[in-house]
Amino acid sequence: MRRSAGIRRGIRRGARWAGWTAAYALGLVAMTFAGAWTWWQPEPGARGTEANALWARHQWVGEPHTDAEYRGLAALLQENRITDVFFHAGPFDADGTVPAAKYRYAGALAKAVHRYAPGVRVQAYLGQIRKVEGKGVIDLDDPAVRDRVLRTDAALLDLGFDGVHYDFEPIYPDDGAFLALLDATRALTRSRGRVLSVALEQPTLADAAQPVYKALLPRTGPWHYPPRPTDAFLRKVAARVDQVAVMAYDVSLPTQSLAGWHFARHTRRTLELIGDQVTVFMGVPTYRPAMDWAENLTVALRGVRRGIGELKRPPKRPYGVGVYADWTTTPAEWARYRATWLPPATEKVGR
Repeated sequence: MRRSAGIRRGIRRGARWAGWTAAYALGLVAMTFAGAWTWWQPEPGARGTEANALWARHQWVGEPHTDAEYRGLAALLQENRITDVFFHAGPFDADGTVPAAKYRYAGALAKAVHRYAPGVRVQAYLGQIRKVEGKGVIDLDDPAVRDRVLRTDAALLDLGFDGVHYDFEPIYPDDGAFLALLDATRALTRSRGRVLSVALEQPTLADAAQPVYKALLPRTGPWHYPPRPTDAFLRKVAARVDQVAVMAYDVSLPTQSLAGWHFARHTRRTLELIGDQVTVFMGVPTYRPAMDWAENLTVALRGVRRGIGELKRPPKRPYGVGVYADWTTTPAEWARYRATWLPPATEKVGR
């Protein structure tokens, strides 16, 4: 009987401990949601900028277009004050090449944009799944592959592109081969008077966790080491390029205030880290994310403005947003972008 009573007391103690733990955890969650909601309410004071980018679909380089279509594209870019367009011209094949047939109309596109939207930079958007631990497509560790990537870049620049925009994924913060490719590409683009830009995942939440991830998690599979740039790696990349576009979308947070905090935090941190070195574009979505009730263009733009407003001073280099993507952005979303992001025509912010 005494033993049974002891077991019952142990169960009750365990139940109480579990109840208090659950209550404490729920309290923390409630405080987080309440704090985020309170922080989110004031209207951002910071305005948007006139240095903005757009990721554009492959059809612009892969299919013929009429003069009217080129004029329509140019009007859209000018109305929305887009300074850089990343026209998808890849992806790279595993050997580092792109068949010329895939971008057979790239020259006509570049010529038309330069004619009808002077000042807008036309960049070749190129990338592929980076081979990691034997999985993936392109092996950037192979110098011969990197050489062929450079020859592909040169061929596209010959067609009139104003720059090269890389989007290789995943990129880990110890990727020396990727940095070597950036060094070589920078030498090419600068010799031609062109620009080099790169898309990167959102930075880490805590750099201190990187050794733990690296020691305990693989880089492939469903549960893997997240490929996020550390502060040091982000600075190394910024030292090698002209522009960095941070893919801050795919937030997967359940409320607008939390999603907005995410965009604000990454905007502030990125601009503080590299905003004096390089032009920064914060990626904002117009596609439908998994939690589209919380993450959308309006929330993202408001969050970016909150992040800009929290800076102690503006960055020395231009900064703005990168809209992802032209094929998912509706006229209503462009109107919202103009109303909530672009400064009045008389203002010059972030140029």
